[in-house]
Amino acid sequence: MTPDLINLQGKTALVTGASRGIGAATATLLAAHGAEVIVSSRRQDACEAVVAAIQESGGKARALAAHIGEIASIDALFAALDAESCVPDILVNNAAANPYFGSMLEMPLGAYDKTVEVNIRGYFYTTQQAARRMRGRGGAIVNVASVNGRRAAPGQGVYSFSKAAIISMTEAWARELAGDGIRVNAVLPGLTDTKFASALTQNEAILKPLLRTIPLGRMAQPEEIAPAIAFLCSSAASYLTGASIAVDGGYLA
Repeated sequence: MTPDLINLQGKTALVTGASRGIGAATATLLAAHGAEVIVSSRRQDACEAVVAAIQESGGKARALAAHIGEIASIDALFAALDAESCVPDILVNNAAANPYFGSMLEMPLGAYDKTVEVNIRGYFYTTQQAARRMRGRGGAIVNVASVNGRRAAPGQGVYSFSKAAIISMTEAWARELAGDGIRVNAVLPGLTDTKFASALTQNEAILKPLLRTIPLGRMAQPEEIAPAIAFLCSSAASYLTGASIAVDGGYLA
């Protein structure tokens, strides 16, 4: 019998932005491999819907709403975990913001602030809070970045450089936390069929030329991104830290 390389039995995983898309697929997969998953996103009801589906499949999960763009909300999330003496073994930073599509020259400062508050400050602060609690016991942190962090996309300038910052942040945290037994890696999804990416995937004029840049000739499904995240969360990736893995159908090749 082939052993389960992604065995997460006894692990607790906190997944942000987990109410839909890549986050929901990741939470579902981690639970299927034995983790107890804390499903977090802005809306409690949306989190509870994912939890219900996981539990129906025999997995362990619970919902804790949090807005990763708000420091007080992140503090409240970890305070709730502390009250239960719950320390995540795994953190998946997946919550993201991309409120603007268009020229950076015309971008309102409010849209810039929202993008940076979630995609950079939110990832940093959530990682900081989780890592402080993981010290002395180890852990795995996976940041969901984007191929845009390697190749900036037209109309998504600030989103692209915020994702580049996440890649750099991943490497910085990996170096700093290695001595504490905490591994930090990133996954770079390519074009994925999610509501988040609907401005691209639902517009044929944009989608057709995009698909021509992807050697596999199609967009991904969220369930095709989640396995790379689950791998990085597991002991199968015990010697990987500071890595950025593109799951992009060959787009960056």
